[in-house]
Amino acid sequence: MATKGDRVKNVPVNSVPAIDTEDQLEEMLARPSAADVEFMRQLRGDLLILGAGGKMGPSLVLRAKRAVDEAGVQRRILAASRFSSADARQFLQQSGVETFACDLLDPHQVGRLPSCENVLFLAGRKFGTRERFDLTWASNTLVPAQVISHFRDSCLVVFSTGNVYPLVPVAGSGSVESDPLGPVGEYAQSCLGRERIIEFYSRENKTSCLLLRLNYAVDLRYGVFVDIAWKVFNRKPIDLTVAYFNVIWQGDANSFALRSLDLCQTPPHVLNVTGREKVSVRETADFFAKRWGKPVSFLGEEGPVALLSNASRCRSLLGEPEVPSELLREWVAHWVEKGGVYLGKPTKYEVSDGTY
Repeated sequence: MATKGDRVKNVPVNSVPAIDTEDQLEEMLARPSAADVEFMRQLRGDLLILGAGGKMGPSLVLRAKRAVDEAGVQRRILAASRFSSADARQFLQQSGVETFACDLLDPHQVGRLPSCENVLFLAGRKFGTRERFDLTWASNTLVPAQVISHFRDSCLVVFSTGNVYPLVPVAGSGSVESDPLGPVGEYAQSCLGRERIIEFYSRENKTSCLLLRLNYAVDLRYGVFVDIAWKVFNRKPIDLTVAYFNVIWQGDANSFALRSLDLCQTPPHVLNVTGREKVSVRETADFFAKRWGKPVSFLGEEGPVALLSNASRCRSLLGEPEVPSELLREWVAHWVEKGGVYLGKPTKYEVSDGTY
């Protein structure tokens, strides 16, 4: 029997007016683009996703598996995570994905992971950083050292963040990959630590890598649009300290991450991944308020700087995102007004002092 998710199948992603259920959402996030399918057809070797149980992991794993199936090639898709949810692991296994329970903080468990030609490394720590700075640094520096040492002969895409850049004037076009770095706060500093660890081992062992600086992905259950929408919907004030942000549909981020395997090199290639637009916090809040006929209030004045990245290089190498920010905003509005699931993990986009 067809599921609710089937109702959006075979419809171009950017032609879907609204997403009603988690089944539909998961189907959209995991739907490979034509470029993904062609990439998996040409890719040499198998693919392992580390940190597959996080926010982005499951949909990225399934997108890769579906791309392989649609390409008609024989290629193993493997996923490693602590898998605190047995159901999530079982679902991936039923989809034809090989899974491995692994605590990446344990070097012995990392050492038992199978060798693989291609690795996407998603694991990292942000939320709750100020409660355990030591755990944040261990997760974001020691774990990468263990991972790249074990997978020294692989092509390795390492998820990073735009937080390694300093806040920049909102009048500009955002930070580019060659700009000087200036992480604010311990979380961002630990992310730069991750990048330097990867760079060191890449140079020493000639491991081909790519550092993927992402901000901010949205999947309707979390993301900056979702944070602002829920505040407006529940009549909570909107902080204007950081007045602009970048945003990208998580499905597009998944696609770019997968295809960036083709760009790995030593020393590591660096790639900003985000949407084309620089989005206003005030205009976004006003959009949701008008949509729902609700009042909206603001805190403070619009700040002169923000965390903004310029993803021109990504678009030139991998193409345009399929979902523009205007459509993504419409999806979020519909999702929130119908009571869709909210994960309660705010991006904290409004933070300007680096404390998360």
